[in-house]
Amino acid sequence: MVDSLGYRAKIGYVVPSTNTSAQAEIDGLRPRGVTNHLARMTIRNTKMVERPGFDQVLEDIRASATPAIESLCTADPDIVAVGVSPEGFWGGVDSQNKVLDAFRADAGGRTVLTSADAISAALDEFGGLTRVAVITPYLKLGDNTVRRFFDDKGYDVVAIEGLGAQTPASIAHIDHDHLRAAVLAVDSADVQAIVQVGTNVAMAGFAASAEPFLGKPVLSNNAVLYWHALRTAGIEDQFAGHGRLFEFL
Repeated sequence: MVDSLGYRAKIGYVVPSTNTSAQAEIDGLRPRGVTNHLARMTIRNTKMVERPGFDQVLEDIRASATPAIESLCTADPDIVAVGVSPEGFWGGVDSQNKVLDAFRADAGGRTVLTSADAISAALDEFGGLTRVAVITPYLKLGDNTVRRFFDDKGYDVVAIEGLGAQTPASIAHIDHDHLRAAVLAVDSADVQAIVQVGTNVAMAGFAASAEPFLGKPVLSNNAVLYWHALRTAGIEDQFAGHGRLFEFL
């Protein structure tokens, strides 16, 4: 038996408790016959202006991931997507593999996806792009942590721009004017793709509208992770208005 609404797939999406952007964005991408189900990792709205505060946020996320996944899986999702920036669980390739193994155990053997997997899959989908510009929601200390992921994966980070959010909840306050300024700041002829990390940044719609003008992929974290979840679940729907990734043939 299958769910009457989620008869094609049930997508589980785990986010920090301060996140108010991801649910709206992935619901806007949901095809017919697919349902989305969120679980929240309880974190404190700690200031991230200095290293101890930033590290505390990451520690809270890591400590609360297992109970959030276990709670989510009582709804029996087909896919579990962990909706945090790639640096959230990144400690290098070996560490990432161990984290994924642990998450799969938490999820009862279900497929678990992270932003790190999704970003790599999206760049590969566009032909193995390697020269990227990165937009983060953070101050410089967070930018450096994000850069480590891209460096470890062999990408050439041509430029990186932080949007300066001081707390996890305030990331959702970032508006289109700030996103536009960040895109213009990082773009150049050397950049093959612009990648935005941070699932509390509401950038899916802006990214889709920016691609025709820039002539290159603009990948927002929520859209990329949700696309990867759909494709992993065997959902191949293509539709206009949500960026080249969803229209890619």
